[in-house]
Amino acid sequence: MMNYDIVIVGGGPAGMAAACAAYDNGTENILIVERDNALGGILRQCIHNGFGLHRFGEELTGPEYAARYAKMVAERGIDYIVDTMVLSLEKGEEGTVVTVMNSERGVFCINAKAVILAMGCRERPRGALSIPGTRPAGVYTAGTAQRYVNIKGKMPGKNVVILGSGDIGLIMARRMTLEGAKVHVVCEIMPYSGGLNRNIVQCLNDFDIPLKLSTTVAKIHGGERVTGVTIAKVDSNMRVIPEESEYIECDTLLLSCGLLPENELTSAAGIALDPITGGAVVNENRETEMEGVFACGNVLHVHDLVDYVSEESAVAGKSASEYIKNGAKKAALMGTVKIEKGNGVRYTVPQKIDVTGANEEVKVYFRVGKIYEGVNLKVSMNGEQVSSAKKRKMAPGEMEFVKIKKSVLDAAPNGTLKIEIVE
Repeated sequence: MMNYDIVIVGGGPAGMAAACAAYDNGTENILIVERDNALGGILRQCIHNGFGLHRFGEELTGPEYAARYAKMVAERGIDYIVDTMVLSLEKGEEGTVVTVMNSERGVFCINAKAVILAMGCRERPRGALSIPGTRPAGVYTAGTAQRYVNIKGKMPGKNVVILGSGDIGLIMARRMTLEGAKVHVVCEIMPYSGGLNRNIVQCLNDFDIPLKLSTTVAKIHGGERVTGVTIAKVDSNMRVIPEESEYIECDTLLLSCGLLPENELTSAAGIALDPITGGAVVNENRETEMEGVFACGNVLHVHDLVDYVSEESAVAGKSASEYIKNGAKKAALMGTVKIEKGNGVRYTVPQKIDVTGANEEVKVYFRVGKIYEGVNLKVSMNGEQVSSAKKRKMAPGEMEFVKIKKSVLDAAPNGTLKIEIVE
């Protein structure tokens, strides 16, 4: 059996950032396991710019950002294997047994003192959307279309309707237009866009592509190939309003209807998942409820910026290294602070803070459930206000965070920290 201090599942931006952080913290016996044929993850097909402003202080394309980290992995001599699937995680006598499979060696096991989950996320498919109509060719997820255009050099179609205004959908509206396609409309079932405001401006407004909110695809038409779609307004209960519908002739429908963390492996290992994020429940070190197993990046919760993925993954990598050096730090020594989602807050990551191992300052990420303007962000511990900040605008598509000082945690080591929006 192969033996490593840390095994990282996934060689995208999260896995590579975690590996580099663990190495720089003194743990050098690391293996990255990647199912694709090269490191880089989804960034390899994201040829647009806008990456790296926070992390590297300059604007990079996705492949350039991935190449930076791949170079850092190579410079450190970190081991990695590609074209390899991880099948299962099981607790062993001296850590976690990671069962993997590839065409070269078949099925084999790796023993790891710590494991970092960094499998990323996938798109919500058509089958999960319950769109009425036929099942013709020409219906793609936006990410699949992106791979066809940017990696394979093939156009999915020429007359396009996009359902969903997530960042991938917005970016593909621009990309398809630049490649000569006609994007008729981007429909969004919610009354607000799910993407970054800069992408709405740069990808839709700059190309005169209409965005219709509170609108969905009510029916797909076509036999062998999509011939058109019926779009319709929806009411406050997300029910289609037949009187406010229209038919649009098109040959392609792209779906950008949300991303789902790839957590089949996590769930099969018996690790608790958060019902809102779809990722593992973690503490401030990104350690899951299975000792010695950490999670980071989009497998934990879907991020809006890859820079935040790298930042969070560095926390997981360093924490995994510290775990190997020092062993488990039991939260019971001082206590565990629970994080409560107050008014307007959809989820938080982490969901709890183990006071014993907390740094001098803990960053808690969160997302709001709707658009807010001119509100206060309030943080309280056991009902007493800790901090308050004015927020000009907050939107579901953009990640927010608050910083919690350790002195606040130490004062109430078994308390409840509440984050809420005060209108």
